[in-house]
Amino acid sequence: MIRFENLLKVFALDGKRKVVANHINAVFPTGKSVALLGRNGAGKSTMLGMIAGSIDPTSGQVTSTGTMSWPVGFAGSFHPELSGAQNVRFLARIYGVDTDELCDFVEDFAGLGVHFRLPFRTYSSGMRSRLAFGASMGISFDTYLVDEITAVGDAAFRSKSSTVFLERLENAGAVVVTHSMGQVRELCDAAAILENGQLHYYDDVEEAISQHNRNMGQG
Repeated sequence: MIRFENLLKVFALDGKRKVVANHINAVFPTGKSVALLGRNGAGKSTMLGMIAGSIDPTSGQVTSTGTMSWPVGFAGSFHPELSGAQNVRFLARIYGVDTDELCDFVEDFAGLGVHFRLPFRTYSSGMRSRLAFGASMGISFDTYLVDEITAVGDAAFRSKSSTVFLERLENAGAVVVTHSMGQVRELCDAAAILENGQLHYYDDVEEAISQHNRNMGQG
């Protein structure tokens, strides 16, 4: 379960204020895969960061039960001088999972070849995302946070990513930020729309998609 309690998030820059969350109160039920929809600039990635605990709210709070992944695909915490394999082993120790098992899983899944044992700083952005996604999927979480990651890579990798993610969702929930309504229908069984600082939760995915499309049509 993820609970938003009187959540306020305001950015101030050059005398202007951007309100991402305007005293939001909402609950994402346990075990649900929730699509987080909204127009560009609405603050979806900021909301995901507040759920993850990497971004502080202005006031209010986000609380959750169970274990929570880092935003899937986010590679900012990887050490540039360590190899992909060394970074994965470090993650395994942090999250208390078997280092060899996680390393073997990520090496096979990410398909980086010899680059898996080369410094992370040499990776392309796509390679970084493949490593991060593989590491996330290799660890069992109660809730996965996903930000457009299944758009990374070629068609074969996207298909493999969706298959593995759906397997994880058999025993976990998720919050998924995506602009693809096809992915929403494939991966999610509920949705929430962030619009003008307000968050509206929908048990019906099609109802949420229809409302999101109307919002987009209004400019």
